[in-house]
Amino acid sequence: MILPPAFQDWFARQGWQPHPHQLALLAATGDSLLIAPTGGGKTLAGFLPSLVELAQVARPDGYLGNREAARGGLHTLYVSPLKALTADIGRNLARPVAELGLGVRVEDRTGDTGQSQRRRQRVDPPEILLTTPESLALMLSYPEAPAIFGGLRRVVLDELHALAESKRGDQLMLGLARLRALSPGLRVTGLSATVENPQALAGFMAGAAPVTVVEADPGPDPDIAMLATARPAPWSGGGGHHAIPEVLAAVKAARTTIIFINTRAQAELFFQALWAANDENLPIGLHHGSLAREQRARVEAAMAAGELRAVVATGSLDLGIDWGAVDLVIQVGAPKNVKRLVQRIGRANHRYNAPSKARIVPANRFEQIECVAALEAVRVRDLDGDPRGPGPLDVLCQHILLTACAAPFDADALYAEVATAGPYRGLSRADFDACLDFAATGGYALRAYDRWQRLMLRGGLWHLRDARAAKLLRMNVGTIVEAEMMKVRLRGRGGAPLGEVEEAFAASLTPGDSFLIGGRVVRMDAMREMVIEVTPDPTRQPKIAVYSGVKLAMSTQLSHRVLALIGDPSRHDALPAQTRDWLGLQAEVSVLPEPGLLLSESFPHAGLWHFALYGFAGRNALQTLGLLLTREMEEEGLGPLGFLSTDYALLVWSLDPLCDPTPLLDRARLRAGLGDWLGGNAVMKRTFRNVATVAGLIQRNMPGQRKSGRQATFSSDILYDTLRKYDPGHLMLRITAEEAGRGLVDFGRIEEMLDRSPRREHRMLDRVSPMAAPLLLEVGRVPIRGEGRERLAQIEAEALMRDAGLEGIA
Repeated sequence: MILPPAFQDWFARQGWQPHPHQLALLAATGDSLLIAPTGGGKTLAGFLPSLVELAQVARPDGYLGNREAARGGLHTLYVSPLKALTADIGRNLARPVAELGLGVRVEDRTGDTGQSQRRRQRVDPPEILLTTPESLALMLSYPEAPAIFGGLRRVVLDELHALAESKRGDQLMLGLARLRALSPGLRVTGLSATVENPQALAGFMAGAAPVTVVEADPGPDPDIAMLATARPAPWSGGGGHHAIPEVLAAVKAARTTIIFINTRAQAELFFQALWAANDENLPIGLHHGSLAREQRARVEAAMAAGELRAVVATGSLDLGIDWGAVDLVIQVGAPKNVKRLVQRIGRANHRYNAPSKARIVPANRFEQIECVAALEAVRVRDLDGDPRGPGPLDVLCQHILLTACAAPFDADALYAEVATAGPYRGLSRADFDACLDFAATGGYALRAYDRWQRLMLRGGLWHLRDARAAKLLRMNVGTIVEAEMMKVRLRGRGGAPLGEVEEAFAASLTPGDSFLIGGRVVRMDAMREMVIEVTPDPTRQPKIAVYSGVKLAMSTQLSHRVLALIGDPSRHDALPAQTRDWLGLQAEVSVLPEPGLLLSESFPHAGLWHFALYGFAGRNALQTLGLLLTREMEEEGLGPLGFLSTDYALLVWSLDPLCDPTPLLDRARLRAGLGDWLGGNAVMKRTFRNVATVAGLIQRNMPGQRKSGRQATFSSDILYDTLRKYDPGHLMLRITAEEAGRGLVDFGRIEEMLDRSPRREHRMLDRVSPMAAPLLLEVGRVPIRGEGRERLAQIEAEALMRDAGLEGIA
């Protein structure tokens, strides 16, 4: 395929030249993966073959006529991870479609699409449909799926690297395998800007044939540095409020700025602080996933129209939205992941061959080191990322049930189809059959209950036992198990929606309490079903809504860079002066952590002994280690009272000192303790609830109602305890154990920490070390209820008796 003259003229009218990678995709004869920098025209490259194929050639010389294209059904399916991104692509695609006179319909199909349009699309799909993984799974579950997708020619997978990092990607690859079966000869194009291993990503999206990887010129190096601030970063905390004056000054100097914050709660607080200092009333917006859709849409439209000078955002704006006016990105807080930082940097100067400008604001002293390490990684283009495991079985269970919603299926054929999906290429028949048995009966312990008898074998094909179950299954499509949320609306008839807060936070509110949402202080008036009714009250001091958001942990590769930077004093000149002096004092008082060395310290403080371990293994892993270590300390009679974890270190406080941690850090001992601890732990129950929800064992959404978080948790806890007692080998328990070990507890990173640290050094100190000092100021302490707490209570009681002169009196 070559670029027709009409398209050449269109490029010329824009003042552009087609990029080599755009032409390479146009000439590709099979599936392809494009790795291109942000602003490198990769979205247009993905659509260009479709636009050329859809063009109605009016003359032999390749110029287009203006007549409307013949109705040909769905030609191209575009899938992205964000609804906001599909809306943005729709706006940007409308221009070439109109200017080239293609006469084709471009529509989106997401959770925001109205019911009437969804119904119409099932019988009269547009030529180009923009959607998300969840909506694609839903469309494939309808009997009309073969008619909708039978003539599909191309699929474009945008921001593929982001999809590949979660179960949404696995769900999408199963859907892609179905599409390839429905439309043989389908061509798939993956688009990605930041990826550490292009061949691995190509294998993820591949079907039966290999994928051609096209790597574009990476473009110029970004203009990226730390933002200089008059006030030094504090010892601890994650707000970045010390930099408000400098951030506001940078916003004033730029045309449009995106200020990225790592969590939703911090975004609310930073926005409020920024607005309080905004004496010139610059238009500044707020955007995160817990805000109402209407508010997010208003902010996106204002950004697209150039009406905002800045927007404070979380990961909700991480990916490819094309706002050309953005010329500065500010990252507040350490990025935790080099790929994420590169992605966010790319939101500035969203144009090819224009350097992106970004500034980073570390929130505390440890984060200053992490930010310097991340900047070094960006400059040498060293991206981080962990190898993906096999496709999760709970997602496969959901896929089997949705496949049955569309039509009866043959098990052998479905297994063969699933095994062509990249994540499931190594799927054993035994695991497939276990998923099929679960989908059909619920498994051994549950097969006696009608509610889990969902499939039946008849005439060699698997059918839905009750066709009415299809509605319930479709209502629970998806792999994102959100925290239990309650909607927030302004009080009054037809009150405007403001967003959502976690159910646990809502439960702590009483009428009259105020909290922060969408950058404004509101007062709770009433709670009706799953809705909190509020009234604006800007004069009150708010509580802060606790949003789940994304719990970011520092990547393994970035943690290695941080450790190497700390352990090499010759590189400390790259650090701010106060951080450099802090590390120098640590070297005098104790020793600096370094690669190959696992450093720990014990010291007295405030009447208790403290144990600090500098593991650099990420918050989740070190929190798990804290739980395991305090159990071992309890058995040793050391009286642990609590612990806290950060991405860098673990701090435990106890009545007696831990003088030799080596036996307690034995790998086999820790793993045995993990198994004992996980058995009845809340972490396992929470993981089970998530797995059971994805697999379809538990339905959160019911016709006409939605279960509250407490109801869903109660149901899942009963199921978990029942299966552990009567069917310990149940598929859901097996998946839960794998998920917990890999994700929430991150035990693999504990083992990685031990493996990379053959040398151990423990220092007994007479006071707090410089590196431990910030840990004493951190929030997030986890108390330990054990013998130590009882001993402490006895000691305090005896002290009170002595002070009262009652010592020795029974």
